[in-house]
Amino acid sequence: MNRVRKQLEVPEVIEKAVKKVTVAVLDTGIGRHPDLAGKILGFQDFVHERKLMYDDSGHGTHVSGIICGMGKLSGGDYRGVAPESMLVVGKVLDQNGDGTTENMLAGLRWIGEVKKRFHIRVLNVSVGIGMLDSSKKEELLKCQLDELWDQGIFVVCAAGNKGPENNSISALGSGGKIVTVGCHDGSFFRENARRCESYSGRGEAFSAMRKPDLVAPGTDVISCNVACHKRNGKWNHSYVAKSGTSMATPIVAGAAALALEKYPNMTNEELRHKMTLTATDLGEPWNKQGWGMINIKRLLE
Repeated sequence: MNRVRKQLEVPEVIEKAVKKVTVAVLDTGIGRHPDLAGKILGFQDFVHERKLMYDDSGHGTHVSGIICGMGKLSGGDYRGVAPESMLVVGKVLDQNGDGTTENMLAGLRWIGEVKKRFHIRVLNVSVGIGMLDSSKKEELLKCQLDELWDQGIFVVCAAGNKGPENNSISALGSGGKIVTVGCHDGSFFRENARRCESYSGRGEAFSAMRKPDLVAPGTDVISCNVACHKRNGKWNHSYVAKSGTSMATPIVAGAAALALEKYPNMTNEELRHKMTLTATDLGEPWNKQGWGMINIKRLLE
């Protein structure tokens, strides 16, 4: 995250939030990590229906740390993009990162129900799915995401890791209203054959709709580890590196939170417009980079 913040020009000193933003995360849950202490306003388990928050995978904890981890155990090096933001977390994926359409729909409906209670302004969906067997289910998911967008929630979805073929964007990220995020590390990891851009989902080559909308770094991003524990007065296994569009997506969600903390009256469309026009053009095809890499410094100016 230290590398990511420098690459995307996140200010080292973030202006005091005019209004704190709550980010909803639908993922594998969230664990108890010191960097996320006091940040979780609400938790709901749609997989096992447990009452207490947990994460039996680690994916959701890592994603949440990218959004707003405070970096307590790293001297600030691995803090998230928007450390003043708060979280509402729905567990829709199991320990293997698998889930059902029904659980995802239940999670999306829940976000709509608790939106006002928790003042949710951003939704992060680091979940990539292929083409569903049922077109009706796919349409239901898209409609639910669009409905949340219309309710004022800035929805950010992963492009998925099924690339680099043409039209390999995740079904969840193919909707026109939401912001879809692909992976790209710019000049980093050029010698790594498994860098995230090599498998990031891509849109249709000649489509009028530019997908993904944006890209962000996603290779070996270091963030909160659910296995973090204290032993003999010392914290162990505090952070872990993960890769994929799942890591790129919360970077953009965090950027959205920062922008909305500074400009709380900004609409979804105004924010999307500003994000795309301030992005850094990487000179890649449109169906690979969209409008380019998110540039947080320019976004906040």
